[in-house]
Amino acid sequence: MMNAMSADDIVEEILKGNRALLARAMTIIESTHSKHYQLADEILDKIMPLVGKAKRIGITGVPGSGKSTLLEALGMHLINRGLKVAIIAIDPSSFISGGSILGDKTRMTRLLREYNAFIRPVPSGGHLGGASRRTRELTFLFDAAGFDVVFIETVGVGQSEIEMIDLVDFFCLVQIPGAGDELQGIKKGIMEVADVIIINKEDGDNKIMAQVAKTMLKNALHILKPKYSEWQAPVLTCSARENTGIENIWEVVEKFYTTMEANEKVASIRKGQDSRWMKRQIEENIINMIYNTQDINELYRKTKARVESNQLSPRHAVETVSQYIAEKLTCDCLK
Repeated sequence: MMNAMSADDIVEEILKGNRALLARAMTIIESTHSKHYQLADEILDKIMPLVGKAKRIGITGVPGSGKSTLLEALGMHLINRGLKVAIIAIDPSSFISGGSILGDKTRMTRLLREYNAFIRPVPSGGHLGGASRRTRELTFLFDAAGFDVVFIETVGVGQSEIEMIDLVDFFCLVQIPGAGDELQGIKKGIMEVADVIIINKEDGDNKIMAQVAKTMLKNALHILKPKYSEWQAPVLTCSARENTGIENIWEVVEKFYTTMEANEKVASIRKGQDSRWMKRQIEENIINMIYNTQDINELYRKTKARVESNQLSPRHAVETVSQYIAEKLTCDCLK
């Protein structure tokens, strides 16, 4: 079985195109069981020299904006051009099992039948930004496995979704005409980080409203500071259902990469992302280690119980636990 295979053997099979083993390697990397940590680390170390060729593209938008339909249309367009496409669909976590609800995978029925497409639903796990903690590492696996484009689709849209910009090179915001939230995106900060805004569902009676929304969004973008000096986010319209405007979207994506790679900007973006991700993971691991320390965990549970029974204010509880941790760390450092 896979656990008996070495990291070298697993990576070799993935590079040969073994999709079953690729999926199982993803499960190992996503695993929170300690017995999988070493193998996951070794797999990632082996593939890192092979990472860097795939385009990493994020897609988010309001619920009902047709993100999954648009992704399928884009994916089919790229496959017809001879490219291999991977999609990491960040699904809401089930409150019962904690697993992915798998909604996006069931909607992309055409892509599911394509050999050059791979859809991986991932539960959000309640993590900030709707992005799974291990999404970045799954992106690395797809990249090393020879996929040309890796899409990451997140749940919903909101302030926390901005975390996605640290997972991708190119960030797409999907809107719909006539929803009344064209300018709301500015308040959420989403428009400030979008590399393209796509107004989907430009079909039927929506065509006029789509053009109105396009004009409004273009005007709104003029008052925002561009994310990059080299790139001004365009506003596009399309109908994923009728498969119109899809080619224009990909032309914009290619133009972005041509523009940004001319001065090695994409490589610079990725280096910054990796550094910030490493720092966040170190901080998260340290916090987990602190809470898993027996005496701290016991104090936390007792203090929490006092807060829940109104014997202690939350503010006082925070000070009590924090002070204990600070004193413990100081004592340990002096030993």
